Amino acid sequence: MADPNLLAANTAYGTTTYLTPSGTTAVVLLQNATANNSVYKINQIVAANVSGSAAANTTVAVYTNGAVAQGSAPAGGTAYPVVSAVSVPTNASLIVTDKTTAIYLQGGTSISVTSGTASAITYTISYEVIT
Repeated sequence: MADPNLLAANTAYGTTTYLTPSGTTAVVLLQNATANNSVYKINQIVAANVSGSAAANTTVAVYTNGAVAQGSAPAGGTAYPVVSAVSVPTNASLIVTDKTTAIYLQGGTSISVTSGTASAITYTISYEVIT
């Protein structure tokens, strides 16, 4: 299905979701299924180092053809990093993107995250589902 015309959208719902990956490989933070006829406007992504012991690296990427469930490995496609291997200090947060640098997540794509240390980074993403 096609992405909706933003000027003729019927609905826009705001939501926030969270994930603390337990491993160090790429996992999906947010997916937009191909057949849902919506676009997601990403308002903010924050990576918080919750380990309390050491700095941890983070990578956040938009994945083409990677629309699988949250916490799953991206299903093929290509990763386009928004931030790559950025160090997040102990007990600190990194604002990966905010409303001044919004991303539109089209159908069939996803946002993936990779933590350099298992269970060290909690990701928070706020977005609008526009149909």
